[in-house]
Amino acid sequence: MILAGDVGGTKVHLALFDFSNGELTHIRDQRYPAREYSGLEEIVRQFVTGEEITAACFGVPGPVREGRLRLTNLPWTLDSRELANHLKIDYVFLINDLQANGYGITELSSDQICILSEGDASQLGNRALISAGTGLGEAFMIWDGHIYVPYPSEGGHADFAPRSEDEIDLLRFLRQKYNGRISFERVVSGQGLTNVYEFFRDVRGLEEPAWLAERMASEDPNAVITELAMAARSEICEKATDIFVSAYGAEAGNLALKVLALGGLYVGGGIAPRILDKLKDGTFMKAFTDKGRLSQLLVNTPVRVILEPRTALMGAAAYAEARAAELSGISPRAASLKF
Repeated sequence: MILAGDVGGTKVHLALFDFSNGELTHIRDQRYPAREYSGLEEIVRQFVTGEEITAACFGVPGPVREGRLRLTNLPWTLDSRELANHLKIDYVFLINDLQANGYGITELSSDQICILSEGDASQLGNRALISAGTGLGEAFMIWDGHIYVPYPSEGGHADFAPRSEDEIDLLRFLRQKYNGRISFERVVSGQGLTNVYEFFRDVRGLEEPAWLAERMASEDPNAVITELAMAARSEICEKATDIFVSAYGAEAGNLALKVLALGGLYVGGGIAPRILDKLKDGTFMKAFTDKGRLSQLLVNTPVRVILEPRTALMGAAAYAEARAAELSGISPRAASLKF
């Protein structure tokens, strides 16, 4: 049995996987509110109830150095060696959460992906992954001639580059709000969507009716904005979502250029499936391909949205099995194949 985890600043998502005829088989999974626990070890002990775990991998937010990571949004320090020792699991690995998503992409079936742009599907080359959720994650998958090898990145923290008068004024607004430099994550993320909404309310003067202000104060603001924008029930929410999606597409295009993602650009994260119809209306792709002399390169780049919420868990499980197999010489995936 393989234990996989997706560790975030607000929740920890754990799952157990096995293999059937070479394919990952989901056994069960559960989400835990991270701040209610002293650490990852406590959550794993609550989740694992007697199953024999041969290997584990946890996707974590941030750069992992020598199997160790200090989380920025939780008072936790994770160490793969300590986890292996305390949990009595022979092989425990920590990898970047977007890297885990990258490994998960190869495990997906066609019905777990939505194609935004076919591009030139015959192209072989690197792939890129951009994922807006609590933050803005980015990763790239290098094509080595045989397989795709995922690598992490912190590109979501690169400088925000405005492309219109609204975005220039948005940058000024955010520089005042955050007292300095602004990254793409301040615009393209859950909090980023709220930031754009506040810009249209406070700077552009778009109306925020009393009923909407009440909902924004009492509910998850991002969920309210996306719900009303998708239902076309609020001008300010629609405007905010337009800017959000356009900036999302622009940064996705930037990433695709930087890693020469001829093999495709993947859009992950929890926000994309909730605004799928908006992603399909052309706003994202217009910004994605608007790259001057290199526009045709982006037109030819396939763009796909990941619909499967367990992609990072699937990738973590695949990584755990493969690395443990390298170290032990025993592969549960290979052993499950039927000849």
